[in-house]
Amino acid sequence: MGTSILDALNVRVEGSGDKYLVLAHGFGTDQSAWQRVLPYFTRRYSVILYDLACAGSVNPDFFDYRRYTSLEAYVDDLIGILDSLRVTRCSYVGHSISAMIGMIASIRRPELFSKLILIGASPRFLNDKDYHGGFEQGEIEQVFSAMEANYEAWVCGFAPLAVGADVPEAVREFSRTLFNMRPDITLFVSRTVFNSDLRGILGLVKVPCCIMQTARDHSVPASVATYMEEHLGGPSTVVWLDTEGHLPHLSAPSYLARQLEIALNSP
Repeated sequence: MGTSILDALNVRVEGSGDKYLVLAHGFGTDQSAWQRVLPYFTRRYSVILYDLACAGSVNPDFFDYRRYTSLEAYVDDLIGILDSLRVTRCSYVGHSISAMIGMIASIRRPELFSKLILIGASPRFLNDKDYHGGFEQGEIEQVFSAMEANYEAWVCGFAPLAVGADVPEAVREFSRTLFNMRPDITLFVSRTVFNSDLRGILGLVKVPCCIMQTARDHSVPASVATYMEEHLGGPSTVVWLDTEGHLPHLSAPSYLARQLEIALNSP
């Protein structure tokens, strides 16, 4: 992969600390989602930021439909970035899809990760017998149809629901990055994410995990956080955030930064 992936995914290292911290964004955003959280960590850490291949800030020609059919390709990218930067150990904060990417990466290369902080994480979005993921198959298909029929209208409806909290600036910011994505890529990634079932790998995650879950998240029910805590293979805790929505780094960045600092300093 060499330096090409560092350029392709807009990798940045900010700060001067002797420890590495990765801030990995979720679906529909890019690394700019961390801009109000980042300043809290640049003194103590060298902070690694990058864009997922599906992000609107990445040249869409880089997005290979044959390669990104599962989260494994995104895991390859993450590990490729860390190896290219010669990182041997880091703390990892992953939001949404990147929470799952970090967990899979930690199974492959557990020595790379000292702790995973998982924000709005879900191993499966679809309901199943004895599992409440939050969505029925028919509901998901309606989402896909809405995206195909009128992407702009879908973004305008989805962004406020996802942000949850009454923070217009966060809705505007999330809408901006959603509009930056090419609609066909957004739909393809949505299908990949919503049809994923990673429940079976949770027990293989041995790296300590801190699961952060907001009070009300349109995308991830609170029961999913509890499910993950019960099924992860290593030490895990749940931090219940006193804020709403799926994107606390956009809607409550200062509060989230404080919670991250506490989690990073905990054993």
